[in-house]
Amino acid sequence: MRALILLCALFSSTAFAANYVQQPGSSLGFTGSYQGEAFTGSFAKFNSTINFDPAKLAQSRFDVRITLGSANTKNSERDEMLLGPDFFNSKAQTEARYVATKFRALGNNRFVADGALSLRGVSKAAPLTFTWTPGAKPQLMGTAKIQRLDFKVGMGDWDDVELIPNTVTVNTRLILSLAATQTKATKPAPKQP
Repeated sequence: MRALILLCALFSSTAFAANYVQQPGSSLGFTGSYQGEAFTGSFAKFNSTINFDPAKLAQSRFDVRITLGSANTKNSERDEMLLGPDFFNSKAQTEARYVATKFRALGNNRFVADGALSLRGVSKAAPLTFTWTPGAKPQLMGTAKIQRLDFKVGMGDWDDVELIPNTVTVNTRLILSLAATQTKATKPAPKQP
């Protein structure tokens, strides 16, 4: 029995990437422009589950859920429009989701997550280039370029790319810690009498 437990512990520590959860201080923002004037925004509510190990990219996975109604650009008129039916349509589509299961190493702790963003009923590839800083509380800093019209964001009078460019830059900074189940699993087993 003891040998079986040790075998399971060995398998769990070598076969899977570490499981991390998002910590306070993490941020998810975006940059766009309107009539040539740049603006920034952020999502106050999002939840990230990160399974990642630079040495085990094949077992790594990102799963990020974004509450669209928490978008804020610090401009009430723009925010009202952003949450409305022509843009995020946040009452009908409350959440966007980003999932990545394929990763590429670029060197110097830089990687690409070849993930997909699901927004407004559309799912499209959205590669995220990021830097991984290991430690007791690892940090992930990443950037992705999104084509808003691919996701029907800014329809009707707002699909004019001269007025609002198609490309939106998304930036994230995640502060992470090991998930509770991972922490328990990595604690040494008590000695047998």
